[in-house]
Amino acid sequence: QLQLVESGGGLVQPGGSLRLSCTASGFNLNNYAIGWFRQAPGKEREGLLCVSRSSGTTIYADSVKGRFSFSRDRAANMVYLQMTNLKPEDTAVYYCASGPASLECDFTEAHYHYWGQGTQVTVSS
Repeated sequence: QLQLVESGGGLVQPGGSLRLSCTASGFNLNNYAIGWFRQAPGKEREGLLCVSRSSGTTIYADSVKGRFSFSRDRAANMVYLQMTNLKPEDTAVYYCASGPASLECDFTEAHYHYWGQGTQVTVSS
């Protein structure tokens, strides 16, 4: 079964940090484009970063640029979202997604074929 599973969410105080993990089963994440998204209550899902498999380009949304970063462990077939200087407005369910190797970096949800179930991040004092 092909699936993505996120983990690492939780409650964190403003200014704190979290690292979210996303692991794939049934396929090799290294061969796919990667996206991280989030959805806050009452809002549409928002693209945070995307990583192109073909060009290696990584693009960050303005809302997280300088605070969030992408990394991966190729051997473990995992990708990560490191989040620092978290703010209450970062509270959301966070998702990783994978798209075809040909996908250039974008935040169009329909371009991503596999999605994780999401992990909740709550930033509050």
